[in-house]
Amino acid sequence: MMTAETPACSDKDLEEHIKRIISGPGDAGKEFVLSGYTYEDVYEMASGLRSSFSSLDSNNSAVCICAENKAVIAAALLAGLAGAPPLLLPYTHSPQVLSEVHSLTGFEIAVTDTQRELPTGVKTVFPERRRGIVSNLSRERPVDPDVELLRLYTGGSTGKPMIWSKTVRNLFSEAIYLSSKFDISHRDRFVATVSPYHIYGLLFSVVIPLVSSAGVLGGVYSFPHEIISAIKDGSATVLVSVPMHYRVLKGHSISGGSLGLAFSSAGVLDKVDSDDFHRRTGLGVFEIYGSTETGGIASRCRAKGESAFRPFDNIDWKIVDERLHVRSDFVSPEIERAPDGFVATCDRARRHDDNSFLLLGRSDTVIKVGGNRVDLEEVRTKVNELPGVRDCVVISLPVDGGRENAIAALIEGNLDMAGLRLSLSDVLEPYALPRSIKIVDNIAYTATGKYDRKAIEQMFRMER
Repeated sequence: MMTAETPACSDKDLEEHIKRIISGPGDAGKEFVLSGYTYEDVYEMASGLRSSFSSLDSNNSAVCICAENKAVIAAALLAGLAGAPPLLLPYTHSPQVLSEVHSLTGFEIAVTDTQRELPTGVKTVFPERRRGIVSNLSRERPVDPDVELLRLYTGGSTGKPMIWSKTVRNLFSEAIYLSSKFDISHRDRFVATVSPYHIYGLLFSVVIPLVSSAGVLGGVYSFPHEIISAIKDGSATVLVSVPMHYRVLKGHSISGGSLGLAFSSAGVLDKVDSDDFHRRTGLGVFEIYGSTETGGIASRCRAKGESAFRPFDNIDWKIVDERLHVRSDFVSPEIERAPDGFVATCDRARRHDDNSFLLLGRSDTVIKVGGNRVDLEEVRTKVNELPGVRDCVVISLPVDGGRENAIAALIEGNLDMAGLRLSLSDVLEPYALPRSIKIVDNIAYTATGKYDRKAIEQMFRMER
């Protein structure tokens, strides 16, 4: 077991940070959302939201945030710190999803920045119309660090959405730590290609800028020309992205001498994409490893020669039967813990040295086929090494009434099926060969940059 070298943010330190944050902006005229909203705007909206929630009598039920504007999301978080009800962050704002979330939680108030179709009876708050006095955010009592601040819904890639709570300690101690670790300051400008309704996007494009007094670009950029233009036109210093977008940037000229930091999360960044970005920009990409429920766990930068992930200073970790276990202040309160406080992640790992580990894939990617053990991630690695393959997803589908597993592979590239099957038979054991193969021009991703496994599984099920 490896114990954290640096203690977690103490209650006193966290209290001082929160007190400073809700006392008001250090520079009221500084832009939070560049060419859009100043810090004063954010704090005035936060004050107005806090008053609105009280006057509308939410019965302390969670308030649903249905806004694209990062200034509104930041204002809602500040209102939460000042004593407002907990916040709900749905993974999309479609009427169907909002209706599902409403039936599960019974939220009575929604904060939005535009007219939306909301469930019947839900009261709408437009922060722009209800601004308040910044000093009203101050609290008589210190913030309880373990009070629930928000709930995030994860969904869209692997089936039924999951909900995870985040306390003040979970969210803000992680943001404060990461801001310090990567030396982020008021001089930084963030550009993000991932939604703030994903925990990674929320931390890196709203919360970390807020605690660092930094600025953010308002959009969520997906296409290569959008990302490159946003970096250049916004003089961005920090890029917050995902593996899919580093892949689409490969081969593009990225101008923007202002850029000083690049992050990736929501999946493993392929080495070729990391190397290409480093070659074109001179910047190594910091990969952030973690999950919604565990918070951030570790990071690595291949450009610095790091093949293994190095846990953050305040993370305790151990590996038991190839399963990574962690203990930290970033872990959601409802997750099951062992008596010693450790939680088991969904990932397999192997110790690399005294304070780093190699990821071996998810624990649920190891299956049995005809009595033989098959690691789907190992199959994917071998498929990706074949000439002409740009990317692939390897999944397992139940057959024979669920008593057996069949391997299926969705492969992106310009390939001949007969030649592909021949090449696969050269690198894989017969029992590890995909029974079903589809070749496509592009693999589907979700809005958070992950493979859309639900859609991929449906593709294969439809042919059976």
